[in-house]
Amino acid sequence: MEMMSGFPPAEAAQISLSNWQEPLSVRWAFRHMREIIPSQCIQAGPGPVAPLPIAAGPDLGDVSVTRLSGSESNFDEVIGDTWTDALIVMHRGRLVTERYYAGCTDATPHLLMSVSKSIVGCVAGILAAQGLLEPDAPVSKYVPEVGGSGYGDATVRHLLDMRTGVLFRETYNLPDAEVRVMERSMGWRPRLEGDPVGAYAYLATLEKAGPHGGQFTYRSADTDMLGWVCERASDARMADLVSTLLWQPLGAEADAEITCDSVGTGIHDGGISSIPRDLARFGQLLLDDGRIGKRQVVPVTHLEEAWKRPDDVREAFAASENEEVLPGGWYRNQFWFVPTKRGPALVCLGIHGQMIYVNQETGLVGVKMSSWPTPQDAASLVDTLRAFGALGEHLEAAGDRRSLTRSRRRRTLKT
Repeated sequence: MEMMSGFPPAEAAQISLSNWQEPLSVRWAFRHMREIIPSQCIQAGPGPVAPLPIAAGPDLGDVSVTRLSGSESNFDEVIGDTWTDALIVMHRGRLVTERYYAGCTDATPHLLMSVSKSIVGCVAGILAAQGLLEPDAPVSKYVPEVGGSGYGDATVRHLLDMRTGVLFRETYNLPDAEVRVMERSMGWRPRLEGDPVGAYAYLATLEKAGPHGGQFTYRSADTDMLGWVCERASDARMADLVSTLLWQPLGAEADAEITCDSVGTGIHDGGISSIPRDLARFGQLLLDDGRIGKRQVVPVTHLEEAWKRPDDVREAFAASENEEVLPGGWYRNQFWFVPTKRGPALVCLGIHGQMIYVNQETGLVGVKMSSWPTPQDAASLVDTLRAFGALGEHLEAAGDRRSLTRSRRRRTLKT
């Protein structure tokens, strides 16, 4: 039975706050978040839409990919096997392919989940460059309400790199894990008696489990705390910050949106929805060192200090459980980084298969929106990363061959 089909849908096909994250619901839910949870508009603005120039490239489907299982596959098979809703590939600033699946279109907003974190991280970087935010300042300087919580003596830098010592389990299959209690408080699940009302009220209850600045531990709460700091530092809500600092300068073609809790707080850790084409523009911005044309939108220092991470950032990642899935990687400024055959790739990741992939050496930007039935799937994640990596190598090699052919033609004409 197709979910939410019929007028009204049959009871078994209905999607609500109680079941929107279940396997049969996610594909419809991720494209209709504002129908499930209150949402705020992130305006694209009145300016011109940034073009996505089209490139005449080689066929991509047969690009070879070695999967996590060790089996040999190709790019199209990986995309087909990983519940893809939308796929966009840019190479050297030009659109190579754009595909939509299962009813998704170029005008369909799709939930980004934790790709939202990278957007919020860029907002923080811009505010820091404007002198409104000090990365080394204590969180309590901006939000004194959490002075007595686990965040009381953490710094903004600890939030950016997810190296706080706050007690917070991101264990999606445990109903009593902190991430699930936070979801109930922020309105992503039905609230239970005793749950705090609102995301910020919940953050103020978190305790400290260990020292700040140690091992990297993935905590969505750190990004929500970072968003709170950004709002206090700028005296503006996150929806408006993303609009004025990123979406309008990007030349986005459509409004984005962000879910909000019962007191109007945007859900910074995963609540943004956007059309895939605007994510491709954001990815290209990251590839181009934060620039749109001659305008510096995201400070180059914010990106450089992430790409060229200090040794302790790598060590903090190596000591975490993430090293097993992404060996050699690191996490900095709300971005993931993974080694490839052609240098490191910057990656924005969200559960259920949301991804922006950026490789400066191969010039590739890949966007993939998905509906994995489960929040995490190591094989689908690694296979997709390898597919984008192989694609970048393939496109670079094809470009080198075209350049060589043009050079030979010019020499022939001269003789």
